[in-house]
Amino acid sequence: MAITHEEMTELIQKFSTDYKNLEHELQKTVVGQTDAVRATLGAIILGGHILLEGLPGTGKTHLGKSLAKVISLHMNRIQCTPDLMPTDIIGTHVIMETPQGRRAFEFQRGPLFSNIVLVDHVNRTTPRTQAAMLEAMEEGELTVSTEIFRLPEPFFVIATQNPLEMDGTYPLPEAQIDRFLFQAKMKMPTADELDIILQKTTSLEKTALRPVLDGNRILKMREIVRNVMISQELRMLAVKIAFSSHPNAENAPEMVKRYVRYGAGPRGIQALVCGAKFFAAVSARTEVTREDLFTAMYPALSHRLFLNFAGQAEAVETEKIIEQLKLK
Repeated sequence: MAITHEEMTELIQKFSTDYKNLEHELQKTVVGQTDAVRATLGAIILGGHILLEGLPGTGKTHLGKSLAKVISLHMNRIQCTPDLMPTDIIGTHVIMETPQGRRAFEFQRGPLFSNIVLVDHVNRTTPRTQAAMLEAMEEGELTVSTEIFRLPEPFFVIATQNPLEMDGTYPLPEAQIDRFLFQAKMKMPTADELDIILQKTTSLEKTALRPVLDGNRILKMREIVRNVMISQELRMLAVKIAFSSHPNAENAPEMVKRYVRYGAGPRGIQALVCGAKFFAAVSARTEVTREDLFTAMYPALSHRLFLNFAGQAEAVETEKIIEQLKLK
């Protein structure tokens, strides 16, 4: 059933109000980190997953825990270690005794069976265990032996990693990184923000978060975002940006040709357009603007620009490359 312009305007206004209430409640305990908060909320509303990167103590885990409280969803945390096995996160069949005294195999679900799964230090576990999350993230289901188990809706993975960790880590392969809709960096707090953090964490007073939305409302908001309009011109601009992120493209910026091994694929373009729709809805607009598209470039593309040897050696920041892509 088609939605009229008046109905869409009303839905978008309600979306924007609900979103702002959600963000306001979350920022009662998450100090600063506006971009990371917005990207995280955007990812769960859009039905994707997010990769949070930041130094120790910048609030990556705290953001995930706080999110579960303000959306009133069940959350499980997985602390990744080198000896973590796929069965530790998926679950396994165990022998159970029935009241009649018989024994039977019963599947005991692992921590992946949750609305929000906080995967701490994802780059510290082995590729085999990292790969076990792929089906869950892409399909929303898990295959165990010959059985298929649906995961709860909404299902959202927040994976964190520390960029300084080198020894004992297993960098995520490109295929798995691409499964994350957005990436956000948790920045070091400013002096004023650190002062607020100290006030909140070194006294007896604790800030209590209240549930603002539930899972059903998140799913409704997801439908609303999908109905935000984007013009043919801006869709083609998104395609042009994605093509320009590859070094062999004719119109690739100089920084891309010099430092990028390869750029965004189809998932990157989808994330870019969906992200632009989300940022438009947050601002209570029913149609995407160029500014929305440019804002979405950072969380949608920063983890999809894979640097070559020169880029890694010179520690080139992908944000600077994205700035060059804007000019295209």
